[in-house]
Amino acid sequence: MAGKKNWYIVDGYKPPLKEGGDPNYIGHECIMILNTNTQDAHCVIDVYFSDRDPVLGIPYLAPAQRISAFYSHDEFLKDVGLGQNVQYSLCITSDVDVIVQYGRMDVNQKNLAYIALLGHSE
Repeated sequence: MAGKKNWYIVDGYKPPLKEGGDPNYIGHECIMILNTNTQDAHCVIDVYFSDRDPVLGIPYLAPAQRISAFYSHDEFLKDVGLGQNVQYSLCITSDVDVIVQYGRMDVNQKNLAYIALLGHSE
């Protein structure tokens, strides 16, 4: 199967809506996990910050033969503090090989910007 067990997203950051931005769009970050295996992927998410201790051991289940996604503002991450203007990095480990991609929609301008990138894997 394709993928790796260890993934790193280094540039986690949800920019604020700045003056002049389009209020009809909501900025977000999304982490997508593709699990092509026939068994569920039991993942663990560790969050690292530049100015405080990490939050380690957050469980996440990526169902077998599915794409699953979560946002930095999802309920299971609410106590982690991934609000606007917070710089962070993620380490996602899985018990089976998966593929992890990160996306960010920045709505600071009327044309908005979206980035999508694969995490670093090993």
